[in-house]
Amino acid sequence: MIEPSSPELTEAQRAVRAMARTARLMERTLPARLSMADFRMLSAIGDGEARASRLARRLALGKPAVSATVESLVKRGLVTRTAHGSDQRAVDLALTAEGVATLADADAALCRTVERIADATAGPDATVRVLADLGPALDTLLAAREACTPSPAGRA
Repeated sequence: MIEPSSPELTEAQRAVRAMARTARLMERTLPARLSMADFRMLSAIGDGEARASRLARRLALGKPAVSATVESLVKRGLVTRTAHGSDQRAVDLALTAEGVATLADADAALCRTVERIADATAGPDATVRVLADLGPALDTLLAAREACTPSPAGRA
C-alpha cells in the first residue's frame, strides 16, 4: 500500500486525492437540506445561468440530471420557472428569495471551510487564488470539449 506522503505519488496524484477529500469535506459543510448538486445548480442560476441547456453545459451534466435537480429545487421553493418570452418551449430559471438566502448561507459555510484549509497551507492567500483560478480553467476546458463534440442535430 502506498502511504499518502509517499514519494511514489506524483504531484497530480496527490492533488487528485486532496481534491477528492476536499469535495467530501465540502459536502459535509453544506446545510443539511442541500446537496453539492443542489449547491452547484443554485450557484450557477445565481450567477445568471437561466436556461437548463446552458446549466447542463456549464456543469457538465446531462439534461435529465439538470431537470431532476431543478424540479427538486422548485418543489422546495428555492427556484422558479417562468416562460421565456415568445418561445413556448424555453423556460427561464431564477432563485426565489429563499433560494438566495440558502445560497448565501451555503456560500458562507463553504468559504469558511476553504479558508480553514488554506490557513493550514504555507501560503493561504496563494492557495485561495489558485483554487479560484480553477473556475475559469474549468470553463475553458469544458468549452474546448464542447467545441470538439458534435451536436446531436449534426449527427447522421
